[in-house]
Amino acid sequence: MLATLFSAALQGIEALPVHVEVNHGESGDCKLILVGLPDAAVKESDDRVFSALANSGYGLLRTRTTINLAPGDLRKEGPLYDLPIALGILIATGQIVAPAIADYLIAGELSLSGATRPVRGALALARLARARGCRGLLLPSECAPEAALVEGVAVYAIKSLDEAARFLTGKITLTPLAHTEAIQAQQARPEPTGDFAEVKGQHSVRRAVEVAVAGGHNLLMIGPPGSGKSMIAKRVPSIMPAPTLDESLEVLAIHSAAGQTLGAARHLGLRPVRTPHHTISDVGLIGGGSIPGPGEISLAHHGVLFLDELPEFKRSALEVLRQPLEDGQVTISRSAGKITLPCAFMLVAAMNPCPCGYLGDARHECRCSPAQIQRYRARISGPLLDRIDLHIEAPAVSITELRTTAPGESSATIAARVQTARNLQLARYRGTRTNANARMSHQQIREYIPLDSTLGDLLQQAMEQLSLSARAYDRILKVARTIADLAGSERVAAPHLLEAIQYRSLDRKVFY
Repeated sequence: MLATLFSAALQGIEALPVHVEVNHGESGDCKLILVGLPDAAVKESDDRVFSALANSGYGLLRTRTTINLAPGDLRKEGPLYDLPIALGILIATGQIVAPAIADYLIAGELSLSGATRPVRGALALARLARARGCRGLLLPSECAPEAALVEGVAVYAIKSLDEAARFLTGKITLTPLAHTEAIQAQQARPEPTGDFAEVKGQHSVRRAVEVAVAGGHNLLMIGPPGSGKSMIAKRVPSIMPAPTLDESLEVLAIHSAAGQTLGAARHLGLRPVRTPHHTISDVGLIGGGSIPGPGEISLAHHGVLFLDELPEFKRSALEVLRQPLEDGQVTISRSAGKITLPCAFMLVAAMNPCPCGYLGDARHECRCSPAQIQRYRARISGPLLDRIDLHIEAPAVSITELRTTAPGESSATIAARVQTARNLQLARYRGTRTNANARMSHQQIREYIPLDSTLGDLLQQAMEQLSLSARAYDRILKVARTIADLAGSERVAAPHLLEAIQYRSLDRKVFY
């Protein structure tokens, strides 16, 4: 007897349809044959499935059985085919009758006892089920709430193989998870750790961080050890605006494809923050692998990628950031396939001015030679610096500032101004793919940042004196537009432009 079920294969953050065909009753030795370009995890499914069937009270195979995962040219990976294969065997051997099983998308790993275990990519599976007009989606109970965030598809939480079989045969009734409850759980925003009120001094750095977050701009902080660069970076999430529902779903789709379930994804109420160590590889940062998957830059989509001790990262790892910083997406090509992943993140980087860290510090003597300083700074290329909108110096904090008991401006106060500026940007770019000033196109720059002759001459003079590139020209205007939004100004004025220009002058003093 032939049984056909509907499942899926993950490719990046998207799910592609897969048909699980089980044919029982063939002539020959009693054995199981699995075809359809499966990886090692899929090939091992027969051992898990046989134990799950036996421990759930069902009989095993009696004749030769072939299982085909179609299409045959699409590589299948992971244990998500355990549940559909087991159900297909039950139907093909005549142990259950489920005429409507082809109307459901089914995925899930099985334990040896027959209980289900979570699989990655639940959100992508739900989107595929909705696009294909499926009657419902059967998923393990641990990852089903994640799929319920997608509206328009009935998601059933399955705890075991036996429960799935009894549901499909009509012996029990299951209630699909409520979409509204999943949304309410998603909107419960956890409190970020750390507050800007705890930061002593560093008023210019705090201002630069506010501007960067308000417009989604990239930021580089340069200063000696102990000046508070890492402390400030860790508090950036506390002033970021809450993600919209669409942004949350995009973020969740990426994290789900990387293997995080709803219970483990702490980014749901906040924008994601990724802080990779400087020993990270190129593939770990940008994504890839034998079967392409998301890297740190994609996991930071709609959030923050913090690179501490920037020059300590491998030069090759830093250089792969160029195109993603510009385009907001990255295309990864491997022998197993080609995928395009979103990575519209805000880069926050920190570094010392020299290897010992004390160049220019009045209280410490720098021990580095000019050649050492030059080699240290040369680890960061000019093209990469060009893609960082704001460069700000973080000087050492004085003892007087450390001793003060007066709290600084709180994160809540700063976040309110940032949210007001973001609301202006959302209204300005409504109906387009742009959601922040940092993502403006060239046409939008010309439309929303008109320059009169005075502002044009001022910017030209700065460009010539600082030897800035054409890319820096656009980025200065974007930052100026954000500063004007924070000031509540409809037009970019000279003070806004001057402040944006001074955020581009430090890299020329430090690196050239």
